[in-house]
Amino acid sequence: MPRMLDVSDDVRAEIGDEEADRLLAGENAPGSYDCTSCRTQGDSDTERTSTVLFVGDETAVLAFAHATCIPSQVVQVAEEQLQGAVRSITGSPDLPGAQHAGAPDQAVLGVTSGLVLISGQLHPALVVEPTGPVARPGSDGSTDEFLPLVIEQGFQPVADLAQVPAALPGWSVLLAMGQLHAVLQPGAGGGSPVSWWQAHQPLQVTDGWRTAANKSSSVLVFAAPVGAIGQQPREDLLRNALEKAAAHGVLAAAAMPLAGT
Repeated sequence: MPRMLDVSDDVRAEIGDEEADRLLAGENAPGSYDCTSCRTQGDSDTERTSTVLFVGDETAVLAFAHATCIPSQVVQVAEEQLQGAVRSITGSPDLPGAQHAGAPDQAVLGVTSGLVLISGQLHPALVVEPTGPVARPGSDGSTDEFLPLVIEQGFQPVADLAQVPAALPGWSVLLAMGQLHAVLQPGAGGGSPVSWWQAHQPLQVTDGWRTAANKSSSVLVFAAPVGAIGQQPREDLLRNALEKAAAHGVLAAAAMPLAGT
């Protein structure tokens, strides 16, 4: 019996027409599956299901998700990140590792998740803060350019936490298998999304955070230079740190959809 599968043109181009047709015919597609986004069970016999292809340097993993959670798409990820996802799918223990972004000589980006209250409503948020100064690519200076760099990429400076940040087109937050895997930015020349930040080891989020993110289909991403926020053990302390960073003019933010376009 044919499955209710959505296979995007990008996914078809990667896996080939023959494999795509087999999936649509129900030969290689699972009936029931765990949604790669919300982690609840789905059934491709009775509800529309997206095929999501995670592609690394050497590995590709085809996953399935509710079409209401994320659309069918190809997501470019780092090979080590994809290997971590494979280990989590198969139940093998993952290797401990820090979150990182970009080339190895760049500062490590730490990411903290939490719920932030804005105008009486709780919003799922991520706070991105480097562990050291981030120099402008190609420069040999020691000046921390992290905040100007993210503003150049479309983040908006935050003066206070009274308003929800504006959406940043083309960017998205990848929540796979109920865990945070990456913040994605548009690929060069309009290609498939690429990781701006990626987790060596998938980052756990609370049930409340995941529920809020799935409900709003949007995540607020705050960025601040090293030392501006710090690791805050409670969400009220995190908000206080964000307010102080905004007051000192060292906070930028953007709203991003789950999984992207």
